[in-house]
Amino acid sequence: MIRLERAPLPPDTAAHLTTYTEQIERTADANRKARAADLWAHTTVRRRVRDRLLTTLADMAPGHQRCMYCGDSQGTDIDHFEPKSLAPLRTFEWLNHLLACAYCNSNQKRNTFPRSEEDGSPLLLDPTLQEPLEHLRLVLPVGTYKGLTPQGDACIAVFGLNDRGVLVDGRRTAYGTAKQSVELWRIATDKGQHGKAAEIVRVAWNRPLADVLVAMFHQAAHRAAELLFLGEEETLGLLRDRDLRAAFLSRA
Repeated sequence: MIRLERAPLPPDTAAHLTTYTEQIERTADANRKARAADLWAHTTVRRRVRDRLLTTLADMAPGHQRCMYCGDSQGTDIDHFEPKSLAPLRTFEWLNHLLACAYCNSNQKRNTFPRSEEDGSPLLLDPTLQEPLEHLRLVLPVGTYKGLTPQGDACIAVFGLNDRGVLVDGRRTAYGTAKQSVELWRIATDKGQHGKAAEIVRVAWNRPLADVLVAMFHQAAHRAAELLFLGEEETLGLLRDRDLRAAFLSRA
């Protein structure tokens, strides 16, 4: 999971969202859940709203339309961050929509929405509002996540970030590929092949599991970087190179 910027919606789409929300508001409290579900499933709503939401979310997503939660599979579903069954009035709220793969949306998260026992705040992370690096640390050589906060722990549990072998194995592979990318960038740049270097950066960010690349640069600047990259001093040196960091992080 990486930090993402929420894009503005086309004005007509935003207007339709407001109209549908008002229809739910005018419905009796006991019937709002059913009304929200019916509207969301309606063919006209799909044509006017859902297809355009998917397009905008896909443009915001990492890589080639990757899931905003796992970062691996293609994002195919509009996920309601706070499930519409729990908050029907937020069914058509743009700030409540994220792009998810079918597995994260239907197999992992479903209607799960844990809250803090202390203040009732959501425990899941919205990467368009919060910086995941403050809540999750990726153990790079191993490919697993460590929760730094209750929110990080909740995301690991709800999305199965450490339980899904395909994700853990994929992160380990992505780490090896990312290290190769920074090495190839250094070689191309030293040879004056700046177009090739730029293409290396573009391809690196468009691969699945961009969270690995983000974690590498973040941890290279950590005060305990020598321990985090123990035995990988050459990689750490590259990640600390000012020009290399500027080239890669300008595309993040």
